[in-house]
Amino acid sequence: MKKLNLVFCLYFITISAFTQEVKPVKNLIVMIPDGTSIGVYSAARWYNYYNGKGDTLNVDPYLTGTVTTFSSNAPIGDSAPTGSTYATGVLQQAGNVAIYPEPSANDLYPVDASRTYQPAATILEASKIEKQKSVGIVVTCEFPHATPADFSSHYYNRGNYKALAPQIAYQNLDVMFGGGTGILTDDIKKHFTRNGTTLIQDDKEAMLGYNQDGKVWALFGDRALPYNIDRNPDKVPSIAEMTEKAIQLLSKNENGFFLMVEGSQIDWAAHANDAGTMINEFLAFDEAVKKAMDFAKKEGNTAVVVVSDHGNSGFTIGSRDCPGYSRLSLEELFGAVSNYQLSANGLESILAKNKPEEIKAIFKKYTGIDITDEELQTLISSKNYKEADYMEVANSNNLAHNIVNILNSRTCFGFTTGGHTGEEVLLASYHPEGDVLKGNVKSRELNRYLQQVSGLSSSLEELTDRIFVKHDEAFRGLNYTIDESDPDFPVLRVTKGKNRLEVKAFSSVATKNGKPFDIGSVVVYIDKNGTFYLPAHLSEIF
Repeated sequence: MKKLNLVFCLYFITISAFTQEVKPVKNLIVMIPDGTSIGVYSAARWYNYYNGKGDTLNVDPYLTGTVTTFSSNAPIGDSAPTGSTYATGVLQQAGNVAIYPEPSANDLYPVDASRTYQPAATILEASKIEKQKSVGIVVTCEFPHATPADFSSHYYNRGNYKALAPQIAYQNLDVMFGGGTGILTDDIKKHFTRNGTTLIQDDKEAMLGYNQDGKVWALFGDRALPYNIDRNPDKVPSIAEMTEKAIQLLSKNENGFFLMVEGSQIDWAAHANDAGTMINEFLAFDEAVKKAMDFAKKEGNTAVVVVSDHGNSGFTIGSRDCPGYSRLSLEELFGAVSNYQLSANGLESILAKNKPEEIKAIFKKYTGIDITDEELQTLISSKNYKEADYMEVANSNNLAHNIVNILNSRTCFGFTTGGHTGEEVLLASYHPEGDVLKGNVKSRELNRYLQQVSGLSSSLEELTDRIFVKHDEAFRGLNYTIDESDPDFPVLRVTKGKNRLEVKAFSSVATKNGKPFDIGSVVVYIDKNGTFYLPAHLSEIF
């Protein structure tokens, strides 16, 4: 207990000492290479060097320190709590999306039990509400996945897309580029029609050609975009192309913009232990970093922060399964992986459609590897099912897993796990006046920096207490009921005399006496405590 109290004291001393003066800027771009450990940076540099593309990454000149990132009650976090802390400044438990956590016996730092389940306002919401900035998100996963949800929605379970997807839609984002056409509901599409959002589906040229002033969503694929290495460049945009287009559109606002860009599937490839795909995904993300940095330096009033949300897989250049690896040449370490033209998933989709006698030739074509008869038998007997949980690919006896094993047997890369890891992650920063984060900082300190550089007039906690008030506090003394006939989307009804207010869960549109109006922020319903969280100003509607 004494050690724990000492940790608390040291933590608060660190927080109180973090008083760096930061000049606010007009635009802020936050870029997250999801699940990227430091070994990925190293491998990507050597991969580029081996392939004649220089020995530096686009992000390298801007590396300024490291970030210690974690959950509220565990040193190793997943993307939901870690990304949410970046977005809100609130430590959260595994699976939490921008929401105050429950207290736990294992809490690393004190948790405010009085706020359990209260949604926590994000830097994206503050930029829109407090500063009237344009806001956007660019990802390569489906749009309600953990990291994009962290910045634009609130719930205790990252897997509940029914609660997360509508919130993201009702945030009235100016730009949303990513995956997830199959997640769009009729209600979301109707809302886009009402608020003037242009919806583009699986049409790269339409996205790149969009130059109107209105809001725009461009989604590709039923769920996530394909891995970059599998991507058809004529049909699906790169993350760099989406980033560049988002910046172009968002920068039309004279008040500035906030943009979050996530290289989502670096993490997914790490979960699968697919080294070649992981390197390729990071390099694609690094091209997006160049687009952001080029804009920031030219524009002169833009800050950029690049930081992963956690490590993944324990990836290393060198493995105990590869004796003498420390004496291997650049060719021996990076020659094989440079021949891989598809991800394990991409190769799986081709092999599954062909006869066993064709597998050797196909494998050779896309990887440069002559597989052995024993390896052929392993592929044929793998039952060819696709692991539904992308976090478990490395642990499953599926075809993609067996392909990965063959690919990795020709390299000297090492993996300790198919899951997340707890090491600190690299931080890169750009600020036109040089006011960047340096050294090692905690995830909450990074959020504090985002608030400072955004020039917010009030804190995120203060905004939280304005837009996420419990319904029984907001409407104390009035008659209200909760209609749960649709358990996914309960409706709060409040009456006073002849006036009637209806508020639907996970929406930003309410009705007064049957007439719809925008309430300015999303409404969140938490079934665990039967509570609507909504803007305080709704109490004045009567």
